[in-house]
Amino acid sequence: MTIRDRLTSAARREQRQRRSKQSMHESMLREATSLHEAMSESGSLRSPERASDGIRRALGHIERNFTKAIYLEDLAALAGLSVCRFVTVFRRQVGLTPHRFICHRRIGYAKRLLRDGVPMALAASEAGFFDQSHFSRHFKNICGITPGRYLRESSQGPKRCAESGARLQPAA
Repeated sequence: MTIRDRLTSAARREQRQRRSKQSMHESMLREATSLHEAMSESGSLRSPERASDGIRRALGHIERNFTKAIYLEDLAALAGLSVCRFVTVFRRQVGLTPHRFICHRRIGYAKRLLRDGVPMALAASEAGFFDQSHFSRHFKNICGITPGRYLRESSQGPKRCAESGARLQPAA
């Protein structure tokens, strides 16, 4: 086998590996996005009915004030726990830390604003983020895509084929 054949073979192997990694990444991204969609509607993966009274009070406070600054000390006081104990109990009962829960709630709200046509910077501010870069960082961390890409993909939506009437999904 010549050097050229070895290099060609190695390049083909690497290309196949890259494709499989990319498709694996895309499927993980789709799964994370659908998980986020489910969470953004309900606020958490675990049922809030099973949460203790103190955690439910904290959840109610978060729900009423998630667009404002929320302090861990205030949430812990509402739950009647120390700050460290509150974080542990909250994570066990809700499934996320308080900070992550608030970020998920804010991102869900910002996504609704974006779908309603609110400019990105205003949606970030209205949802309680300090600035657009803060919003974009959390959005990408939670959703797996940037807010701009989310807007482009959500505005395209599924399209219909004119002749057959069949639904065509946008390319990923």
